[in-house]
Amino acid sequence: MATLIMPQGTAIWLIENTALTFEQISDFCGLHPLEVQALADEQVSAGMIGIDPVNLGQLTREEIERCSRNPTEKLHMAPQKNIVTSSKSKKKYTPLLKRQERPNAIAWLIKFFPDLGDSSICSLVSTTKNTVQSVRDKTHARMSEIRPKDPVLLGFCTQVELDAAVSGIKRSSAENKDSK
Repeated sequence: MATLIMPQGTAIWLIENTALTFEQISDFCGLHPLEVQALADEQVSAGMIGIDPVNLGQLTREEIERCSRNPTEKLHMAPQKNIVTSSKSKKKYTPLLKRQERPNAIAWLIKFFPDLGDSSICSLVSTTKNTVQSVRDKTHARMSEIRPKDPVLLGFCTQVELDAAVSGIKRSSAENKDSK
């Protein structure tokens, strides 16, 4: 059986975007109902971003609507589909508001994966090497406003793409150790 990715983030999204009961949310996310109540009251989730389970393919809109109509029903995970990734990623339009988040995504990648090359960051976030270098050197025009945020959660790349880039770092560092 598939497991839920980031249960607290999923619970926050369900609280904010659905009419489900706390019991339904706690049962689906594997949390205690009081924990869901604390998340709703923002006692334990200050600043936490909600994760959309529909976009992640873990839940369907129909399932949410079905359970919203009947509070005694339980949510069920959506059937997992085989993820097919193409070797070429398709460029897609990034809305203006989202473009302002690029430096945050770059800062997150630099913070957690400092060995990741500029070209890898450019391909993950769809940006230029000059922008990556300015964030790395802390000379970016909006440096005081930049807060590291996960590029997957911001929608710039998929978790599969990020994992592939990180595994490339691990391979190259392992090859360098073997050659010494």
